[in-house]
Amino acid sequence: MTSIKEQAAISRLLSFLQEWDNAGQGARNHILDCFIKNNQGKTAPELEQEFSQGASLFLVRLTTSLRINYMAGLCLDKVLRSLGIFLSAVSSNRYLVEFLEVGGVLTLLEILGQEKIKEKDKKESIKLLQIIANTGRKYKELICESYGVRSIAEFLAKSKSEDTQEEVQVLLDSLVHGNPKYQNQVYKGLIALLPCASPKAQQLALQTLKTAQSIIGTTHPSIVDCVLKVLGTMHLEVQYEAIQLIKDLVNYEVRLALLKGLVALLMPSLKETSKLQSKILRDSSVLQLTAHLPMFLQQAAAAKTIGVLARRDFSVAEELLNLRVVHSLMVAMGNTDHSNSQRLASLTLEYFVQMFPVVEEHVHKSMGEELYQLFLSNPEDLYMKMDSIQADILADNKVNISRTLYLHNRSCSDASFAFGPHSADQMTCITQSEEDAESKE
Repeated sequence: MTSIKEQAAISRLLSFLQEWDNAGQGARNHILDCFIKNNQGKTAPELEQEFSQGASLFLVRLTTSLRINYMAGLCLDKVLRSLGIFLSAVSSNRYLVEFLEVGGVLTLLEILGQEKIKEKDKKESIKLLQIIANTGRKYKELICESYGVRSIAEFLAKSKSEDTQEEVQVLLDSLVHGNPKYQNQVYKGLIALLPCASPKAQQLALQTLKTAQSIIGTTHPSIVDCVLKVLGTMHLEVQYEAIQLIKDLVNYEVRLALLKGLVALLMPSLKETSKLQSKILRDSSVLQLTAHLPMFLQQAAAAKTIGVLARRDFSVAEELLNLRVVHSLMVAMGNTDHSNSQRLASLTLEYFVQMFPVVEEHVHKSMGEELYQLFLSNPEDLYMKMDSIQADILADNKVNISRTLYLHNRSCSDASFAFGPHSADQMTCITQSEEDAESKE
């Protein structure tokens, strides 16, 4: 038999549940306010004590209210916060299972895709998904199996609140950790986010991709094109994250494709530049926009990125020389339509000139004495001091160091075979090979 105290507790529980069942929207709002205020941070045993071992009876009412009313948004934020108290409580696995059994994950994901639902309510939905994901691997898999990655990524791209977007990043980061079955799905979802229109979403996706890349250990081929396109952004914080990711990507199998892509960005296609020129002839106002054209922004960012990579790893600098980076940098220096491209390309070329005597010789010869001395005196300000003829000299340069390097490597290899690695003949082979190359030009 139950004691008088237990009977009174059960009576209070039944009275509370009856009050909820008969309450209108205003009364339920009040009930939820009191519940949130009095139960925040409680453990599962404490919640059971509060509800006379019948906390699940109130939980089922909350989940039912969520599923029925979420489209209308009635008390939605308070219902979600109340569910959070149950799901985040210590020893709350039973509550979590009960919530999932009635399709809780699908409902939370559907909330993210509803345009009429307020942003703050979607943020609460993301927080609940975080709690679920952090509970363990099988729960992360459940979210992914419910097409969660797509829903979450699309919400990140469309969200207008940076605070909410940062909560989404936390969720995506959780889904990529300890989730071997679906980590590639999350990785591809992050790549798909890169072309989106939200700079904050791009920034957060790039940050999370950097983490995901180290976990997965392999790359998807599409990542090269997507990251290079991001370099066309006007937002420096996004460009910074893209460069940080590129610094990691050069250590993977996409290294050559990435370096080729960066060098190619230094020379925008004739089709694009001629399209711009025709617009300028038709409309002088286009002149004001040229500084912000994606192809010029990409050109400047590529020059900067190449400088970062080359200074960081000498072997990368050597590979870039073989890809005719010096020729392309000089072309960018001659782009009088975009001064930032000129400035950044000049600073990067300075590094190659300082590090490689062969580059110094070819650049000096191509520029001529006057322009070369201007370049040496202050590479960063060169674009302000040179005239249109000198800009044309840079834009039309024919420098081809890759051919010289090929002849050098071949002749040095022959010398090493014949005389040994420390032969005096080998020390002079680069000079001879350069002379051979110049005589063939």
